[in-house]
This record gives sequence, C-alpha cells and structure tokens, in this order.
Amino acid sequence: MEPKVSIIMGSTSDLDVMAKAAKLLDDFEIPFEMNALSAHRTPDEVEEFAKGARDKGIKVIIAGAGMAAHLPGVIAAMTPVPVIGVPINASLSGFDSILAILQMPPGIPVATVAVNGAMNAAILAVQMMATGNDVLMQKLVDYKESLKQKIVKANSELSEVKYNFKTN
Repeated sequence: MEPKVSIIMGSTSDLDVMAKAAKLLDDFEIPFEMNALSAHRTPDEVEEFAKGARDKGIKVIIAGAGMAAHLPGVIAAMTPVPVIGVPINASLSGFDSILAILQMPPGIPVATVAVNGAMNAAILAVQMMATGNDVLMQKLVDYKESLKQKIVKANSELSEVKYNFKTN
C-alpha cells in the first residue's frame, strides 16, 4: 500500500499534535506516512523528500512546525504537491509559527490551519483528494453529517439541563 498523504513534523515533540491528522486519515482509510524532518537540521533530507513526493504518489503533504516554522514553506518551494501547514504552539502561543507558515512569497502557497489544527489539516487534505474521487467524497459527506448529528444530539441534551431562569 503506497501512501497518498505525507505527514511531516519538524520534531517528534510535535507528535501529540500531528497524531490528530493521522487518526483522521486512518478513520478515512487513506494510506499515509509520517516522518520527522527538520528544515534546519536535516535540510538535505527535506529536499530529497520534497522533490520526490510527487513521483512517490503523494497527493497532499501536511507539514507541522513550531517556532521559526520554515518546514512547510521549504517543502512547498520544492514540490508541486499541495502543502498544508500546521503551526505548532511551541513558543509565543504559536503566533510565530502562524506568521512563518502564512506569509509565503507569491507563487509558493501553503494552506494554513489554526495553531495545533492537525485534524483540520487532515480534513482539508481529504477534501482536496475527494474532488476527483466519488467514494471519498461520500465518506466526507457522511463525516460532515455525523458532525451535524453530534450537535443536534448535544442541543437536545441541553434542553434537559434546568436552571431557575432558563426559558427553554
């Protein structure tokens, strides 16, 4: 089974955050790989990965990084494969990571999700791949419906919560 999505993190200390992307891809039965690569400490390996991702069959790359957070942008500079950046809250409440990932020069886009938003990065990756895959699109539609049903159920349960001045 060849991976379709690559989850890259700058350090294994980011695993707690990036595991949320892995879990969602696993739930959608999408083959993926996970690797730790550093734009600063292993630049040659990052270049080899990025330049080879397309030929390997990777459709989307999810790259998480904290602090200087150059990893998603460096990868995006060397591959035509879409890159989704996940800013990791490693310092400054993740604001430094957001800016490093978000502020890319023209021609080198990186889709960016919220700080520690790896699950949303995985959903975005699924949405990208589902545009040409009816089976995957239906799984996505079903997933979104399940999100709706969770809220409908929660709202129903709220009606049972009683307060002296609550009117519903």
